[in-house]
Amino acid sequence: MTEDKKIALLGRLVSGSDLNAELRHRKNEYVFESVAETQREQFENEGWLLDRAYPKSKKIKFKKQKPVDVRFEDKVWTMLANLGFTFLNKNRSFHLPYDSENTQQIDIIAKDDECVLIIECKAAETNKRGDFKKDLEAMAQKMGGLRKSIQILFPESKLKFKFILATSNYAISDQDQERLNNIQGLHLDEEAIQYFTEMHSEIGMAARYQFLGTLFDNQEIPEIDNTIPAIQGKMGGHTYYSFSIEPEKLLKISYVLHRNKANKKMMPTYQRIIKKTRIAAVQNFVENAGYFPNSIIISLDSGSKPLRFDRANTQVKSSIASIGILHLPKKYRSAFVIDGQHRLYGYANSEYKMTNSIPVVAFVNLDREEQIKLFMQINENQKQVPKNLRNTLISDLLWTSDSFIKRLDALKSRMSIELGENRESPLYDRVIIGENKKNHLRCITTDTIIRSLGKSNFLGKVTKTKIEVPGTFFKGDLDDCFDRLSDYLVRCYTYYSDNIPDQWSAGESGFVGINKGVYGFIMLLSDIVDHLIKENRCNSNSSIKSLFDESKTYIDSVINYTIDLKPGEIQELKSKHGSGGDLKYWRSLQLAVRNDHSNFNPEGLDEYLKKESKEYNTEAFKMIREIETFFKTDCKGKLEEFYGSSWFKKGVPPETAKKAVELAYDKNLKIEDDEDEIQPWDCLTIIAYRTIVRKSWKEIFEQYYTKSDEKKISGGSEAKTSWMVKVERVRNEIVHQYSVTKEDFEFIEEIYKWLLNDKK
Repeated sequence: MTEDKKIALLGRLVSGSDLNAELRHRKNEYVFESVAETQREQFENEGWLLDRAYPKSKKIKFKKQKPVDVRFEDKVWTMLANLGFTFLNKNRSFHLPYDSENTQQIDIIAKDDECVLIIECKAAETNKRGDFKKDLEAMAQKMGGLRKSIQILFPESKLKFKFILATSNYAISDQDQERLNNIQGLHLDEEAIQYFTEMHSEIGMAARYQFLGTLFDNQEIPEIDNTIPAIQGKMGGHTYYSFSIEPEKLLKISYVLHRNKANKKMMPTYQRIIKKTRIAAVQNFVENAGYFPNSIIISLDSGSKPLRFDRANTQVKSSIASIGILHLPKKYRSAFVIDGQHRLYGYANSEYKMTNSIPVVAFVNLDREEQIKLFMQINENQKQVPKNLRNTLISDLLWTSDSFIKRLDALKSRMSIELGENRESPLYDRVIIGENKKNHLRCITTDTIIRSLGKSNFLGKVTKTKIEVPGTFFKGDLDDCFDRLSDYLVRCYTYYSDNIPDQWSAGESGFVGINKGVYGFIMLLSDIVDHLIKENRCNSNSSIKSLFDESKTYIDSVINYTIDLKPGEIQELKSKHGSGGDLKYWRSLQLAVRNDHSNFNPEGLDEYLKKESKEYNTEAFKMIREIETFFKTDCKGKLEEFYGSSWFKKGVPPETAKKAVELAYDKNLKIEDDEDEIQPWDCLTIIAYRTIVRKSWKEIFEQYYTKSDEKKISGGSEAKTSWMVKVERVRNEIVHQYSVTKEDFEFIEEIYKWLLNDKK
């Protein structure tokens, strides 16, 4: 690289005041344009939004949201600038040579005193699976040349180098992750970017320590002084060291295992998110001569070699403890903070971070489950661990328990996390996990999923020492059950949500993507599996694909039920709270399936229906079904007799015909066997028959479909077919679980006898 090229490249980086100016532009998700008033219409037609008007100068300021890829790239750039990277690329046209003739376009290059980062950014509008094979294989070929160019640009010190693939709304395959590993690269998704962005907003530049721990996990920090006077002891079967240390030294090697989606690859994790107010309070306290006598609790990861501890020549003979010099690991992310994260990070921005010392108790190589136990014990009598966080910790703490009850608790908890964190799950980011905040879509608790799994037959019945009744999925192997059941639930939820897009996108304002809706659907899926096993259509060893394929016809009933629900019916469902609300949702879905599949008879449904005083529903619905069948045959026969072969075209109103044709088409898309396909005429409701009847009322139907006691009433076909409206109303009320009154039952019985008995 020539000196001129080097100068030109360095000129495309910004630092100091230029960096701050670029930061102000980058952190805004909008671009702005000031134009003359005369250009208003042009800009509005191009999708620009009015931001501000300046009447005196006759100027208008417009704004437009940046494209999704630019927004994400700017967000990553902004995060790095905020975390203390002092040189970053000025714009998107930065090209770095990788050989004597060729260059690579770099989305973001960021440098500080310790490292240089090269970041490739990929963003999509909606969640999808990414394919980065071509990009990563090309980067592998260029990586050596890019490193050399960076060394030429910044020869003054030996800098760490890291390639980062930053993605938004992309799932990365195992193969691409392996390609990334092969070039010592790192994947940061939008959740990790958001995590570090929010950490900076909470604790300022102190978030940099956490970020460096992520970038350079287990890599050495050569310049750190790692020796410290310490006391070695034993506690609870574990070796520990007690010492005092300057906060900045500990910050460099420490890492906080925050329980959120950004750290899910490091599971199990357990810490609550650091709070800005508590950090500020600690900093203010220590800068006003305050101090904390209680120790910070950490676990030191010694790596492949044991920690070095040089025993002092002089020891106290009567003590089982030893004094000496401890050599701390000289690596990023080698000290995991179990208790005291706010005390430690409160020093991060303080002038006393190198002149004060803080007491520390450091255990050695505690496995993650032991760390969680210690965290839970410490917090048991302090600020209560939130319920959602406690549920997520249980999944890690109890997985290997000797008690079957506790192991199933762990399984249920881990399943609730999987459904909310798996990008392929429709419940992705809909479940409140750890300390993630509730919002319009993220409104489902882990506790709801845990309860539904516990009450289902998926996991069976266990005692502390044995499996009393094997479940449809759990036979003793937690991992196998987790893999199979999570696969089944994700497939079923995907099929369901894909077919009810409006209701699914409604979130908290709807009735499907809320706690009661999730409870009811998971419980129904358990009923469906029980039914399939009872009918010998599958067994506990069936593939998940075949089990799902058999389940789809029953889920279709739920889809149709969901689509047909009217606003008042939805409100009535949502109005019931507590366990009664969960039960009503579940039984409503069961009944929707039974209405289409008469042999679907889950345990307890009949008793529930009787208890709800719906003794007339079953018989009334049976009669209505026969009334519908009567119309299907009788109405068609009369149309054919009058119109001949063109009966459908001439006898069915265009709008009714169009809806029937579209509905038949939609249903036939889901039918694989051509012989099972249905005709538009098969898709009509009683109200649709009424529309057809009224079209040819005088010519064909008046004499047949006028009740004998209504022949002389006024109002023509509208009045004389009003009985059909009432039949349809009762039918819908049965489907949506309203109780049929005695009066309505007697009315249906009267119509049934008139149509099916008197006309035979």
